[in-house]
Amino acid sequence: MSFENFLFLAFIYVTVTIGFGLLYLLLEMHGHEVLLETNQVNNSFGYIERLATSIYFSAITLFSVGYGDISPVGIARVIAVFQALIGYTIPAAFVARAVIDMEKN
Repeated sequence: MSFENFLFLAFIYVTVTIGFGLLYLLLEMHGHEVLLETNQVNNSFGYIERLATSIYFSAITLFSVGYGDISPVGIARVIAVFQALIGYTIPAAFVARAVIDMEKN
């Protein structure tokens, strides 16, 4: 795997993480309950804290099955499943691409 491919893979992961994080934030800002935090004491977080939580949840969902500290609620469950599926297929696509590139050379 070349350095350019590694950077491209990192860019894809960052883009997907931020994109889904913004989607969770947008849904929350429109009044939908999307993410439920287990240790949440105060419900009146500002936008920066909500954005950080949304991106954190997005990253954890994309890279693993989650820690359990934040749970998706409602439509976010479907979105999180779709995001996790993307998180599992991206590496497979890059491995397939590397194999095809090796066979061409």
